[in-house]
Amino acid sequence: MNKTIIININGIVFHIEEDAYEVLKNYMTDVKRHFLNSADSLEITTDIENRIAEMFNELLANEGKQVIVEQDVNTVIGQMGTVADFEKSEQDTEPTFADTYYTNNSTRRLFRDPDDHLVAGVAAGIANYFDIQVVWIRLAFALTVLAGGMGLLLYIILWIVVPKAITRADKMAMKGEKLNLEGFKRNFEQELGGMHQNFSTFKNEARPFVYKARDFSGDLAHHLGNFIRGFANLFIKFFGVLILLISFGFFVFFIVALIALLSVGHFLPFQGVPYEILRHHNANTIFVSAFLVAIIPLVSIIMLVLKGIFHVGSINRSTGTTALAIWLCAVGVFVFQVIGIASEFRSHASVVEYIALKPSKNNTYYIKLNELKYFTAGDSARLNIKSLSPNIKITDDDDNDFESFNHRNIHLDIEASDSAQPSLTESYRSRGPFYEAALANARDIKYQFTQQDTVLKFDQRFYGKTDEPWHDEEVYLTLKLPKYAKVVVDHEVGRFVDFNIGECNEVNKKDYNKVTDATFTITDNGLQCKVDTLVTDTIIRKHLPVDSAKIKVK
Repeated sequence: MNKTIIININGIVFHIEEDAYEVLKNYMTDVKRHFLNSADSLEITTDIENRIAEMFNELLANEGKQVIVEQDVNTVIGQMGTVADFEKSEQDTEPTFADTYYTNNSTRRLFRDPDDHLVAGVAAGIANYFDIQVVWIRLAFALTVLAGGMGLLLYIILWIVVPKAITRADKMAMKGEKLNLEGFKRNFEQELGGMHQNFSTFKNEARPFVYKARDFSGDLAHHLGNFIRGFANLFIKFFGVLILLISFGFFVFFIVALIALLSVGHFLPFQGVPYEILRHHNANTIFVSAFLVAIIPLVSIIMLVLKGIFHVGSINRSTGTTALAIWLCAVGVFVFQVIGIASEFRSHASVVEYIALKPSKNNTYYIKLNELKYFTAGDSARLNIKSLSPNIKITDDDDNDFESFNHRNIHLDIEASDSAQPSLTESYRSRGPFYEAALANARDIKYQFTQQDTVLKFDQRFYGKTDEPWHDEEVYLTLKLPKYAKVVVDHEVGRFVDFNIGECNEVNKKDYNKVTDATFTITDNGLQCKVDTLVTDTIIRKHLPVDSAKIKVK
């Protein structure tokens, strides 16, 4: 059974075996003798004793025991280092223990720095933990406070949670310095060196206020300039990243557009492009040249941003010259093609044809859309239409780009005639590089109109010569009917006229999904919706007072 002794190490009571106490006593005697001639031996030995006490507490807590044995003392001494090893490291010329103090720092611990603080030392403690300059941590806190106030809340939480570095061991652990004899000696010498430096600069600090103000303003300007340069550099990099993202987005967009244009001939985002015109004027050449005109400056912007801001990549002179030559050629080809297309529309001409219609006995006319497809003689021979059965009808339901041009360029106007004779005036208009060509293009327009008793059928498109380019052809139809004639217009014809068939049906309370036409009357003021008096009477009665419900509507 070993004898146990109660000892007090800087106010902390420990139970220690007698053999272990003798080892610890001899160790501390050697330490005190070694630091006896130091400037403040008492402070150094006190810090070392505090560290030993902390290590004893950790050992007892980890192993769940209450008495310190000799093995525990030897473990602590091994971590702190013996005086003999310490003296030997000071005499060696080779970098051994002393150099490893700086090169192999121990794990850092997070504390609030009381020696370098503006408020509570939180920013300085974080800077020591990550081994960076404290100005960047303070700048980050300032920016987060300005952005939304979260930085202030985070600072207060860290102020409460993070402990303050009070002892020398805490300050050394905060900076990652080794907590052994060499570490304590080095730290104390650095502290004394700092104090000597402060004393040496006391003369400068005691200078007149004017000189202090001058030096302060100079330092402030220097630090402010560094801050502005750093912030400007950060902003430029952020702006460069934004430019790169936008440029890469456009780069992908243009590649997808080129693939779509070369494969299917159109691209949905480019709805305003006249694809029917381009189809007859080297469309692929125009698409490729336009792609090069857009993509080469885009790639140049990407390379310049990478080189100028991020210092990545480079463009040599030969590559830049080649890209410039290709771009100029692409611009020339694109401009040449566009000018060639524009020259096809310099002149315009029109042809007018008058058609007398058969009068209706009951003065009622039905305007409908012709659903049958019209074929020219050449088309009939090419498609062998005559071989089809007489019961087979080919409907006109094609909906390609060219037909959509024709839909938009047919205009039907219904007016009152000066006589009882109904008539239809067809005006064909077109453009060309010169008047004769424009007139020939207008005469080549074929539009089909048929009358079957009271039914007037209009085609939904006009036709030109096969495989001829589009020359802004337009068909204006003026239908003149006798006054007070009743006109029943099918809703499919609504795409050609400038009046709204749906509004007329709404007035008469007719369901648009069930009623496919609207009835109008020819008056001196033009075409007017024929209102059902029974429907009007019902509408008025619903809005009259109860006592007025007996009033008759004429």
